[in-house]
Amino acid sequence: MGSRARHLRLVPVVAAASVALAALLGARAGAVEEEHDPLGYVVDRAALDDPATVAEGAELFRIGCVSCHGPGGVGSPRGPAITDAGAASAHFYLTSGRMPHAGAPDEQARRKPPAYTHEEIEDLVAYVASLGEGPEIPDVHLEEGDLQEGGDLFRGNCAACHSATGAGGALSYGQHAPSLDVATPVQIYEAMIIGPGQMPVFSPEAFSEEELNSIVRYVETLQGLGDPGGFSLGRIGPIPEGFVALVIGTGGMMLTVFLIGRRRHGEAEPPSEPVRPADASTGAGR
Repeated sequence: MGSRARHLRLVPVVAAASVALAALLGARAGAVEEEHDPLGYVVDRAALDDPATVAEGAELFRIGCVSCHGPGGVGSPRGPAITDAGAASAHFYLTSGRMPHAGAPDEQARRKPPAYTHEEIEDLVAYVASLGEGPEIPDVHLEEGDLQEGGDLFRGNCAACHSATGAGGALSYGQHAPSLDVATPVQIYEAMIIGPGQMPVFSPEAFSEEELNSIVRYVETLQGLGDPGGFSLGRIGPIPEGFVALVIGTGGMMLTVFLIGRRRHGEAEPPSEPVRPADASTGAGR
């Protein structure tokens, strides 16, 4: 009985842990849904060649970027050289909030709200683009992409890291592939041609513009998918979602059984006092 009682006392703990886990995953999903890119992805490409815009960007770079990337973007122990990063790289990192990077040099930059206004980002992009040769901000044409082709390419080249739903996943050396839930079409395209972090660069020899547009179109479709089955759990994947369902379901069932058993035990009548045999010394039975 003692062992059984100890096991029964663990039921509320299991149930509470299940509820807490579900709440944590729900908060994660909600945070992803609430995060957004307030700048959109429209860029005045003509302004990037304006000397005044480049000069404004140079001043912003001197104030906020030179301590890591060095004068003229030549790099330093705290940051890589960006002389050939190009407009696409600067635009990707700045609009996704990955730069400025507040962590250690070897720490992966994470998405956060942009630190600069749209105009300031435009100035910085113009300056970085002027430092050397690099990929330009792409023109994304979703209508030119093929959805089925994009799905095939995504599953074959991207899902291993970003998961089949684009929810992201863990990589080696403490790195991770970020969720694509809030990435804009241009940011998705830019990531493929600049290869941030551990992501490979998809060169023109690897994918054509039409294929890149197809992948972007497919990812945008993933972003718009609903959850007809109910709570999405952040789309973390079928195996962990099944584990959560098993833990919550089993914990809930055990809690129900525990409460029913406790109620029935409380309603049971207490046992009567045992009848003691008569003591011969009292003279009973004479």
